[in-house]
Amino acid sequence: MNSTTVRNLLVRGMLAGLGAGVLALLVAYLLGEPSVDDAIGFEEAHASGHEHEVEIVSRSLQSTGGLATGVLIYGVAFGGIAALAYCFALGRVGRFTPRATALLLSGTALLAVYVVPFLKYPANPPSVGDPDTIGKRTTLYFLMMLLSVLLAVAAVIVGKRLAPRWGTWYATVAAVAFFVLATGLAFAFLPAVNEVPQDFPATLLWRFRTSALAIQLTLWTGFGLIFGELAQRLLTPRAAEAGPGRPTPVSH
Repeated sequence: MNSTTVRNLLVRGMLAGLGAGVLALLVAYLLGEPSVDDAIGFEEAHASGHEHEVEIVSRSLQSTGGLATGVLIYGVAFGGIAALAYCFALGRVGRFTPRATALLLSGTALLAVYVVPFLKYPANPPSVGDPDTIGKRTTLYFLMMLLSVLLAVAAVIVGKRLAPRWGTWYATVAAVAFFVLATGLAFAFLPAVNEVPQDFPATLLWRFRTSALAIQLTLWTGFGLIFGELAQRLLTPRAAEAGPGRPTPVSH
């Protein structure tokens, strides 16, 4: 893959990240923000003292302009990084089409980068968590994320090494089993964090965490679909132009 193709994929990755960010923004605004408002209301109702802190940025601006800026910038940056990872993975993870490779990469990254760390250290709304332990909790979360990514890479290597001797099916089963077992050991040895107040509504906590998961699912799935289509059209232009109802031109 030459530098021009890498650059074109990088640009398309950033555009796909922007498009996926728009979709994630809608989900965040419709599902996530109501839960955040309810959590802030709970925090204010249980705050000690009567002093009122002056807001530097209003809540209405945070939930609109601030949310849009953060999600869209994150989407563009994440899309560029994912496109570079795609350039490395294309052709190395199997004989898949560019579109299928994008979906496979996006799904695997969603699992390793977000879902696995989320299962150990799920997202918490405002008013949940001790401010004095935020550094420890952040370190544990990123440690779990790093372990998950490294174990996913190791599982792919194990699968590729076993495939010539065991066949694709059994090698894949062994790689998945390795990942699950190693991740389970990481879950067991890393310390648990439980700082949810006893009187915090369980329904609100559930809604916040499911909305956080829905935002990430929308972002990664949207990126995989959009970038997969753009990469397919770039890397296989004749097949893309032919479309499903038109025959691909054959040279004589």
